[in-house]
Amino acid sequence: MNETLRQLRQRALAVIEQAGDLAALEQARIDLLGKKSELSGVMKQMGKLDAQQRRELGAMANELRSELETLLEDKKKAVAAAVLEQRLREERIDVTAPGRAPETGGQHPLHLVLDEIKEIFVGMGYEIVDGPEVEYDRYNFEMLNIPRDHPARDTQDTFYVTDNILLRTQTSPMQVRTMLKGKLPIRVIVPGRVYRSDAVDATHSPVFHQIEGLVVDKGVTLGDLKATLEVFARRMYGDDAVVRFRPSHFPFTEPSAEMDIMCFHCHGEGCPLCKGEGWIEILGCGMVHPKVLAGCGIDPEVYSGWALGMGLERVVMRKYQIDDLRLFYENDLRFLTQFN
Repeated sequence: MNETLRQLRQRALAVIEQAGDLAALEQARIDLLGKKSELSGVMKQMGKLDAQQRRELGAMANELRSELETLLEDKKKAVAAAVLEQRLREERIDVTAPGRAPETGGQHPLHLVLDEIKEIFVGMGYEIVDGPEVEYDRYNFEMLNIPRDHPARDTQDTFYVTDNILLRTQTSPMQVRTMLKGKLPIRVIVPGRVYRSDAVDATHSPVFHQIEGLVVDKGVTLGDLKATLEVFARRMYGDDAVVRFRPSHFPFTEPSAEMDIMCFHCHGEGCPLCKGEGWIEILGCGMVHPKVLAGCGIDPEVYSGWALGMGLERVVMRKYQIDDLRLFYENDLRFLTQFN
């Protein structure tokens, strides 16, 4: 029995020495000191010995168990210290090294230019007002001189909620809402999202943004409108911006015009982006129709006014030379981070 304990000790020391990590040490503890270990088996056999032998061998077995427990605990501390040292080396932070700047987001190009447009018009004395995107037919069409049988409704494929409620097709309803308040003179711009059932292509989308402008006062003329828009174009695109005005027709303005800006892609030569015309339409405008003024309780014999509606996306495309409107809505970081 003495020889068995001696051999067991030698094997146990070798096992503990070879254990290189905490998991191996735990397994060694189970193998050497567990209920099914060889040492436990030896101690169970002591019942067959006489009293003197049990005392001697019991003392030797307990001494061996105590020795092994101490060795296992010391080895566990040594392995844990080595693991900690390794972690400290691997995770060491050099406080003298330069820091890495965190990635930051930026404003969307539409918001960048919208802020610039607001600044231009506020600098000319305009107020910024907002209105509902879900609108009544009365404000979106009828009070803008577009009754239910008017052919102009055919050119605006409208998203209706009910027969009388719709997603606004333009920001022009805010002309009516502003004039109905009866506070004159009026000088406002109205930025906002609008909806039309358009096919998606490089210059069209079913959801886009407009900026409405409205001036109502005594003695307002078409010359005032043209001068304001020329100032806007120069401040937005630079003193060399080339614009033109074309006669047009809108039910709520008379006379009416459209303002184009020379295509940035082909510089007037004609290309697919401008559909071969050399010009890109930026906005529609005109003098507020007398029927619209009268319908809002404003005497057209005393007051006159002008209105404009510009497409924000087209303004941004011209400013940053972007040739596809769809880039604004695809959330491609390769595109958006260029404006950070």
